[in-house]
Amino acid sequence: MAARITVHGHFYQPPRENPWTGVIDEQPSAAPAHDWNERVHSECYRPNAFARIPEMDADGKPGGERVVNNYERLSYNVGPTLLSWMEKADPETYSKILEADRLSLERSGHGNAMAQSYHHTILPLSPSHDVRTQIRWGVADFQHRYGRDPEGMWLPETAANDDTLAALIEEGISFTILAPKQASRWRKGDGKWIQAEAQPVDPRLPYRYLHRDGSGRSMTLFFYDAEVARKIAFERAGSSAEGFIELFQQRAEDDHLVHAATDGETYGHHNVFSELGLAYALFVEAPERDLEVTNYAAFLETATVEHEAAIWRGEGTAWSCAHGVGRWVRDCGCSTGGDEGWNQRWRSSLRAGLDIVKHAADEVFERLGGALLNDPWKARDEYIWVLLGQRDLDTLIADNASGPLDPEQKVQVGSLLELQRNAMSMYTSCGWFFNDIAGIETIQVLRYAARTMDVLQELNQTIPEQAFLAALEQAKSNDPSKGTGADIYLALHSAPMASR
Repeated sequence: MAARITVHGHFYQPPRENPWTGVIDEQPSAAPAHDWNERVHSECYRPNAFARIPEMDADGKPGGERVVNNYERLSYNVGPTLLSWMEKADPETYSKILEADRLSLERSGHGNAMAQSYHHTILPLSPSHDVRTQIRWGVADFQHRYGRDPEGMWLPETAANDDTLAALIEEGISFTILAPKQASRWRKGDGKWIQAEAQPVDPRLPYRYLHRDGSGRSMTLFFYDAEVARKIAFERAGSSAEGFIELFQQRAEDDHLVHAATDGETYGHHNVFSELGLAYALFVEAPERDLEVTNYAAFLETATVEHEAAIWRGEGTAWSCAHGVGRWVRDCGCSTGGDEGWNQRWRSSLRAGLDIVKHAADEVFERLGGALLNDPWKARDEYIWVLLGQRDLDTLIADNASGPLDPEQKVQVGSLLELQRNAMSMYTSCGWFFNDIAGIETIQVLRYAARTMDVLQELNQTIPEQAFLAALEQAKSNDPSKGTGADIYLALHSAPMASR
């Protein structure tokens, strides 16, 4: 049997649509493109669907080129909100991504695509009812687009704790991908536990993770090869197809899987033209070296999972934070960009402020929704089918109503569901990821907070704006001219609705 390799690409952009209009406003920093979705798409998502590789004639000389779809050889997930945008912005590329999953399914019995929890929320920091909805919305979005149930699910930033993995198991997810540093200990069979700090997990092996309730339910964890991933993402290994494949070949061994997970934007956006090296590596170099390019589910069909792993207990861990999940809640020292001396102390105040808005939205939803619906949280889970155009809102309301509702009450239910959609959108991880509260990603989550409070007003409910602003006043921008989070929010909320 040929040695097997997998390259996983996590393709994602934060939602950029104006919450009031549903249209992406111009983002000058993305010039010459209109916005960052458009720019990254032109540099990465579309080029990977139409990658050109050279052909050789019988004499070994260049003889033209062929166009290949990298998604047919990648394991990949594409964020649901990104796919929603792409479906309208570039239906051709969108269809190639879906087609790649279908062709890989025909080829190996398992599709290359993995699901992703919906809003790219850091799940270990979320309340359990939001974790459930994020997973269920991600599964529903996957079913709608790919026409099958997902086998694996990508966790945003690979952020996980025991509660997160338990939720995946309970929702029928078979596997996920984590960074090796997220493993706390492992063992073979029923043998002695080995601390991962003393002897790390072997990333070429799958590991069983058991639900902590003692039921015996489990899922599989794949810990990607961190060294290979680092060289691809940060040392431009993809610029050479031969060098790229050599990273995998030197670790290859029968009955093992050499795999690496990286941001999909590595191929073309972060590293210009590296989608071409990736294409040649996966379509030409790998077969020539007798390396089978596969996906995780196909590997699991023939693999024997002999090892068990546990992850670090507590708040959670993630692939892009050296301090657990601190990057999304405190000034942990992890950031991207910014000048010398900048800090991210604003993170905790931002989260505290958003939590105030979210608690108000949840209380109203449960109180008003509970008077109209049998189970408002169940209705929220099902609302994804309305957003996907697969179910009529009136039908969803009728199926979930606790009794006959008049037209005004039906409008109220629709507003309550939109309240929750916007409230969950506030926690898109990019709001905390970068260097300053005045960045466009953080402004976007503040826009969702503003929209959430607008819906609360539409429902004639008290809004917690003063408490929210008090929290944001403690979130100081590193740029003195920007002031505090409260200043940024007030400037945003005083703008005309169409440009907020």
